[in-house]
Amino acid sequence: MDNYPFFDSQIHSDFMSEFSSFLNEVGEGDYTDQFSTDQIFPSRTDLIEWVRKIAFDLGFVVVIIRSETKTGEAGRKTFILLGYERSGKYRKYKADVQPSVSSTSKCKCPFRLRGKPKGEGWVLKVMCGYHNHKLAETLVGHPLTGRLNAVEQSILVDMTNSQVKPSNILLTLKEHNEDNVTTINQIYNARYTYKRSLRVSRTEMQ
Repeated sequence: MDNYPFFDSQIHSDFMSEFSSFLNEVGEGDYTDQFSTDQIFPSRTDLIEWVRKIAFDLGFVVVIIRSETKTGEAGRKTFILLGYERSGKYRKYKADVQPSVSSTSKCKCPFRLRGKPKGEGWVLKVMCGYHNHKLAETLVGHPLTGRLNAVEQSILVDMTNSQVKPSNILLTLKEHNEDNVTTINQIYNARYTYKRSLRVSRTEMQ
């Protein structure tokens, strides 16, 4: 792996210690090239959106593993650590309970990206581009990828107020965005949340 001068030494040491044996054995599933870029992103949000768009096209979801902001304390730097949503280890809450294996269970995936401020923007570096699992064939119905953005939420609100059926709302959203993977259940949930916000403390009967 390349040595990047802006790595926090403790984070880099912990990462290499945890995944060194895996990195020596893995031969496939390397997506380093897809996320390697010299681009300077205008903001932290732009960097995250760029990463998530590529990850979505590949068949997985990226989440924020760790984020810190420089406060003047010794050793603290501003950075963001991104990884696969199922990275990390399963934590037992009850000693006699065995973890269930599902599409959302932790699998210790070593995939890591790290961003940091540079000048007026942000830059991205790949710490580890490997996955230790198969990528999903589709992300339809995934709670994160199916979440409505601000524009889609606005469309849903307008159409809900116009008494448009949920199925037609979903169809409209997919016509506006061919990559939309929202399901009808997520539309019903979003409508319910919106209507509940209008009621405030009142019940449905009131």
